[in-house]
Amino acid sequence: MKDILRQAVPPLLGWYRVHKRTLPWRGTHDAYKVWVSEIMLQQTRVEAVKEYYVRFLERFPTAKELAEASEDEVLKYWEGLGYYSRARNLHRAAKVIAKDGFPKTFEGVRALAGIGDYTAGAICSIAYDLPCPAVDGNVLRILTRLLADGRNIDDNKTKAEFSALLKEVYPKEAGDFCQALMELGAIVCVPNGAPLCGECPWAGLCRAHLENREEEFPVRAEKRARKIQHLTVLVLERNGKYALQKRAEKGLLAGLWQFPLFEEAEPAAFGEVVKVKSAKHIFTHVEWHMTGYFVRAKECFSDYVWVTKEELKSGYALPSAFKAFKDWLK
Repeated sequence: MKDILRQAVPPLLGWYRVHKRTLPWRGTHDAYKVWVSEIMLQQTRVEAVKEYYVRFLERFPTAKELAEASEDEVLKYWEGLGYYSRARNLHRAAKVIAKDGFPKTFEGVRALAGIGDYTAGAICSIAYDLPCPAVDGNVLRILTRLLADGRNIDDNKTKAEFSALLKEVYPKEAGDFCQALMELGAIVCVPNGAPLCGECPWAGLCRAHLENREEEFPVRAEKRARKIQHLTVLVLERNGKYALQKRAEKGLLAGLWQFPLFEEAEPAAFGEVVKVKSAKHIFTHVEWHMTGYFVRAKECFSDYVWVTKEELKSGYALPSAFKAFKDWLK
């Protein structure tokens, strides 16, 4: 396996230098900027991240600016990206970085809040050209196809074994190699649908392709069905202000603002129902099937914070789960 991987390095690097996409975080070795991009890219599509990354760095160009901002402001700049614990961890880690500087070792980077092995490896290889593999589902997919390897990629042992194998073949251009692996998995050996083998620099080496078995890999554990929750969302309006409530500090969307949300509620008890809309939002392990009601509230209920449209836009981070109902406020 190691021999095949060694043979695979030069054509992959050559391909990457010609075919890599132009992305706003490419071409920098600034560890802070690499870190922000890698955190944003966790479980989020590249196209969705581009605009957020540019806007975030315009407001927080260094760890010092990020550390000095309020959590509410950081969350507002993160609004719509989801997985808000990432933003809180960025903010927490920025306070350490602003004081001590950005760590320059894998162990130091790994110790920052919200960073696991993959992200630490990506930062160290891209920012410092250290031979620190960044192995996620995309990298495992292309490597298991290259080697026709039938091990279960959801097993942590498999990830560790591939990390060790990659580390032995990392070239001195560690940053380019790390990004080339990611790029191949993103635009050629794609996660959904058939791989574009005719465009792949590994077509002559890939065992799965040579054996016409591309779609047999990677092997994964069977996914559990997501839980479905049926919820009622109330957009309560009173004298040009709208009701918000803060979620609990633990659990899904912890500590974020939302429109009043119930498992069961009688909207008419709050006032006059003007509009009704259904929406669905999918999280990793649960689906929210929501029915939203726009209600002219009969009073400013004291359980909630009441804000204007302008205040909501500028100061309150509302998760994208509520986007369909937030559109009523335009």
